[in-house]
Amino acid sequence: MSAPIRVVVVDDHPVFRLGMTALLSTLDGIECVGEAADVATALQVVTRVRPTVVLMDLHFGQGSGVEATRVLTRDHPDVGVLVVTMLSDDASLVAAMRAGARGYLLKGASAADVERSIRAVASGDLVLGAAVAGRAAMLFRAGPGLPEPFPQLTGREREVLGLLARGLPNAGIAQRLGLSPKTVRNNVSAILVKLQVNSRAEAIAAARDEGLGNPSSDHPSGANQHETH
Repeated sequence: MSAPIRVVVVDDHPVFRLGMTALLSTLDGIECVGEAADVATALQVVTRVRPTVVLMDLHFGQGSGVEATRVLTRDHPDVGVLVVTMLSDDASLVAAMRAGARGYLLKGASAADVERSIRAVASGDLVLGAAVAGRAAMLFRAGPGLPEPFPQLTGREREVLGLLARGLPNAGIAQRLGLSPKTVRNNVSAILVKLQVNSRAEAIAAARDEGLGNPSSDHPSGANQHETH
């Protein structure tokens, strides 16, 4: 008899976690081995129990399911992430798949769809729910690559945002791109306006959700999020 598919449920809504774990308990060969309500706990639980599949929401009160997916697929490449979310927009779908998710389902999917998707992801397959599969096909037919994130930004502003997302301060960005500090400040100000966010921290979170930049151990973002722009 083959080993059961071990699943961790990550969602900040306790009612959803309760319902999902109850569903998993009824499925042959699938076992819920952990749950988490936030990103930090999710990373700890996955490291401890080493599941086969993680069911991942994308939106949390604190933290990002996209960033959690990116970290999990980097640190635990044998773990498959199946996104289960209310977010049906193209940007969320693209960000999740860029981060390494193997599947994308909308909340409200049938129990049969959930079971089928878990088994597919556990087998290493890529699976998209019916509600998003058509749009995903259109995105891939639109061109050889996925759409550029933040089309409202200029190429230079996107470069600056990517370096912000890696945790670089204005001075570091200026040095990296060969720009004056004033030009970098102007670019950051324009980015905040175009992204309709109020702070560097919000811009960094949005950028990481779209796959721009990575947290840098040399330049921790928390050290410079309060820098004036």
